Amino acid sequence: MANLVFPDAVLVKNYISGDESALSSLIDRHQSKIYGFIYSKVNDRDLSDDIFQDTFIKVIKTLKSNAYNEEGKFLPWVMRIAHNLIVDFYRKSNKMPLYRETEEYSIFNYMSDDSPTIESKMITEQVESDLARLLEELPEDQKEVLVMRMYQDLSFKEIAELTGVSINTALGRMRYAVINLRKLIEKNQIILTN
Repeated sequence: MANLVFPDAVLVKNYISGDESALSSLIDRHQSKIYGFIYSKVNDRDLSDDIFQDTFIKVIKTLKSNAYNEEGKFLPWVMRIAHNLIVDFYRKSNKMPLYRETEEYSIFNYMSDDSPTIESKMITEQVESDLARLLEELPEDQKEVLVMRMYQDLSFKEIAELTGVSINTALGRMRYAVINLRKLIEKNQIILTN
């Protein structure tokens, strides 16, 4: 019998239904891409191993709790989880070292309040809201490429593979998405800066 290759969505459903081997198939299929993405961000093999493992622990918990919804594709969803775990790692590792106050050193010499003001939060929310509204006006194929590139940090090669088009087509869709976004911004007189 020929070896059947099931789409990711089928494997996810099978795993949720209790077929543990379906998860193994998903991991085997996407391991090099996900691990490569993680390693390219942290440049440390042990840390990459840990984040890769944590990524799939989170995937398993989400799938087991039936919290996964098939609104996007499996790989971009896993990549987003990995990306968030990388960001969490960097946030945790950038802790301020512990110093005792002395005559030469005062914590107040180094403290600054970089937290956003209420005004800047409101502006950021407005910009994000305006951008989300503009994205909805783009043709679906352009919006899909733009979201994968800008929000999911996927390469054009990965986008081409996931959408089933050539790299040139993916690049073209991105170019038209940017051109159309600029037209929409001008037409609606929207300012996208804070």
